[in-house]
Formats: sequence, C-alpha cells, structure tokens
Amino acid sequence: MTAMITLRGVGKRFGKTEVLRDLDLTVERGTVFALLGPNGAGKTTIINILSTLIAPDTGTATVAGFDVVRQRSQVKRSISVTGQSAALDEVLTGEENLRMMAALSGLSAVDAKRRTRELLDRFDLGSAARKRAKTYSGGMRRRLDLAISLLLTPPVVFLDEPTTGLDTRSKFELWDSIRGLTDIGTTVLLTTQYLEEADQLADHIAVLDGGRIVAEGTAGELKARVGGEVLALHDAHGEVVRELPTDGSLAGLRAALATLDASNDDEAVSLRRPSLDDVFLAVTEARA
Repeated sequence: MTAMITLRGVGKRFGKTEVLRDLDLTVERGTVFALLGPNGAGKTTIINILSTLIAPDTGTATVAGFDVVRQRSQVKRSISVTGQSAALDEVLTGEENLRMMAALSGLSAVDAKRRTRELLDRFDLGSAARKRAKTYSGGMRRRLDLAISLLLTPPVVFLDEPTTGLDTRSKFELWDSIRGLTDIGTTVLLTTQYLEEADQLADHIAVLDGGRIVAEGTAGELKARVGGEVLALHDAHGEVVRELPTDGSLAGLRAALATLDASNDDEAVSLRRPSLDDVFLAVTEARA
C-alpha cells in the first residue's frame, strides 16, 4: 500500500512544554487511522501540523506526498479538516449551506447543485435539506459539516474528535458516515479518546501518551495486551472492589474466579471488555 501521511522524528514544544517527542507515524492510502489518547496527549497538535496550521520544531511530515512546511499550498488542496464543532450558518438550510460553500470552493452553479444533492443523499440528509441548520440534531449538524468538508473530494480527511458531545444515536449515525469515506478512496486520520470509537472505525490505531506513540496495532491487538476480558468483583453496593484481566477463555475465567474470596455471599462478578484505561495502563507500565 502507498503511504498517504508520514511523520518522521516530529517534535513540538509550546514554551517549556514538550507536546510531541521524536514521533514517527505512517498512514496508508484509503484507510482509517485512529490516534487514541487522553486530552493533552498531543492528538490535536498532530492534526494542526499536518494541516499546516503550525510547523514542527523538529522532523518532517508529509501529506499526499507534499511536505507540510515547504509545500503548504499543495497540502491544503489535498486535505479537509472537521473538528469537534460544526462550522455551519444556522440561518441557512442544509442545502443552502452546501451550495454556499460549493460556490466559495469555486464550483459552477450547475456543479454546486449536483454535488450538493449527491452529498445530501450520501449523508442521509435529503429529507432535512430545506430545514434550517439550527433545527438539526447534533448528529445531523456533524454529518452536514462532514459533507461540506467533502465538497471537493479531498484525498485526505482529518477528523479531530468528531463525536465529542454527541448522544449515542447521533454518534452511531456519524460512524456510519465515516465508514463510507474509504469506499471512495479517502484516507481518514481520526483522533479520539474512545477505544470503542477506534474499535468500530479504524483499520489501524496508534496510542499516544506523553507526546509519543506507545503502542500501535488493530483494536484487537491492543486489547489483547490486557487480556480478552476483565473480570470485576462488586461489593454489596455494586462498587467495583477488584478487577482481574483474563484471556476470555473458560479456563482463564475459572482461574480468575479461583483467586477471589468466596466467603462473602453479597459480592458479585461481571465481565467487561478492556477499556481505554486498561490499554493505557498496560502500555505505559510496559514502557516504564
């Protein structure tokens, strides 16, 4: 496969704070790559470097084969960025928002009309096309924002924590829209705090901690580092008092159960999938 995004030895400081340290990253063409990490891990800084908003202090970065410092204009023509809030004119309808941005992007009236209809249909906004954007739900607003970002079908799309603040239904709707981007050959770099989101959307995941990539792989590979399931022991009030990683097998569950104190009949157990916290504990402890 062809690399669409690369970072090599990238470092960035803001004052005395080192945000990125000697960071290497490769994103293949036509894939969804998730940068997973807590607030302050450096995810947005990476997006800002790749979108030419800021320059790295050290190292190099390319997007679609163009250097983000020396070839900024070419990079800008190759990308679209969708952030945590939808940048819409709330007085205009969804259709009017798209047509306005199409005209600003240089499309003719005929092409703007055609492209607007295509995107409204693709993002399931046809029935709401003539409703004002201020009446849209959070998920609809975010889908419209994503549609606007794809007016000129850029080869690379950056999604910076796109589902922050969305309810469950809106989040699922946006996930469906994001999944469809690679079908048209788009490369997606997604930042998120949520393992579930990366699990659902990403072909590959990098875990970012303290400005460095501390683990990479598929969601399954990352979760396997802390076991297939986590066995939780609850007290009489339902509070978790102990957790044990397991490999998810029957033998593994029996072994974990055997280590628990069975003298208290009020205690109960449950199983859950590994969480973001579990993954971070595993990779940071391994690095320490």
